[in-house]
Amino acid sequence: MKKIVLPLLLLSLTTAGLQAQDLQQSTTTETSTNVNNEFNKWSIDVNGGLNRATKPFAEGYSFPKFSLFHADLGFRYMFNTKFGIKLAGGFDRFTEGDNSLPYESNIVNVNLQGYANLGRIMDFQTWTQRLNLLGHLGVGVSQFTSDRFAGEDHLGNFIIGMTAQYKLANRVSLNLDFTMLNNFRHNRTWDGSELNRGANDDGFNSTLYNATIGLSIYLGKHEEHADWFVPEKSDELLDIEKRIGDLETMMNDSDKDGVPDYLDAEPNTIAGVAVDSKGRTIDKNGNGVPDELESLFENQKGTDNAAAGGGSADLADLINGGYVNVYFDFNQDQPNAQSVSGINFLIKYLKANPTVSSDVIGYSDEVGSNEYNKALSTRRAQNVKQILIDSGIDGSRLNIVGNGEDTSVNKNSNYARKVVRRVTFMLK
Repeated sequence: MKKIVLPLLLLSLTTAGLQAQDLQQSTTTETSTNVNNEFNKWSIDVNGGLNRATKPFAEGYSFPKFSLFHADLGFRYMFNTKFGIKLAGGFDRFTEGDNSLPYESNIVNVNLQGYANLGRIMDFQTWTQRLNLLGHLGVGVSQFTSDRFAGEDHLGNFIIGMTAQYKLANRVSLNLDFTMLNNFRHNRTWDGSELNRGANDDGFNSTLYNATIGLSIYLGKHEEHADWFVPEKSDELLDIEKRIGDLETMMNDSDKDGVPDYLDAEPNTIAGVAVDSKGRTIDKNGNGVPDELESLFENQKGTDNAAAGGGSADLADLINGGYVNVYFDFNQDQPNAQSVSGINFLIKYLKANPTVSSDVIGYSDEVGSNEYNKALSTRRAQNVKQILIDSGIDGSRLNIVGNGEDTSVNKNSNYARKVVRRVTFMLK
């Protein structure tokens, strides 16, 4: 037992020493971010429950499986949300077990313990706001009396324990605690008999276990105690997160043309079309149709559209496959500036193929109600149809379809939603 308790004690004392030594420095740092002044630090811890004493007992005496009565009261102060200290006192009473000679013994204990808020150290707040765990370790002294001897026996204690907490309210939590007191220089057995020390006596003569249920009552003017307080992110951390988010935004490539959006002058170019170093489709004659598509269009102009596998079938497949789109900004029903090439391409195709008609199909993202998005998608299709009519296309060749929300992308992604705010075409 000594091999376990002594290292734990040293760890506790070292932690407490470091906390005391760095208290002024940490207080200055925390005060600068107002963290140290946002939570309550004091609590009154009240517990009651069972106890069990192990050896030594004189021959003919024994302890029951468990004995009821243990009670303790403590005043705890937290330096910060992770470490604190507690001054406490406890009382234990127990009598003989089955088949034991009669006796009655009492113990009064005073102790000083260091506390570690394991829940905050292990980030319990990421998955629960009600459960917490405290670890405690310290030293104390006890006064032992029994009806089997006159006077008192004085014990020294090493103490180690664990407390599970359930938050009932901001001012109170329910505690379940298990504590072990390892005693040294015990001159009496637990039944009050004289203790006969052996030649190999190492000084650790008895152990007392306590299992209790109780309350932590929090004191102070703030809303939460250090047991439960989770500091908000500092301005510096929020700024770093914002910068990282901005970098992610800048590196996004909405139209998949190989040019990040922050460098892309046309972030909605037609898929598969060659672009320059700024993400712009190459359009030397400035007619709004990419030269690559215009060349393909001109090469196939005049072919027999009705023939199976005719030349214009490739262009029709391009349009029907969703490679030619008109895009919209959030909650807007007029095309954005980057959609000129898609509209111009369709105009040239319909003028070159006067027998072809087309569905003009509007879509929206998932932000908003279904009814609103259905109407928005219809208005988008109507406005694109009007642009085509104003460009010389007979309106009877254009059929409006409002398809409402496109649910094919992650609605929580701002960048994915840009792709589905569109009008597309289906040739007939």
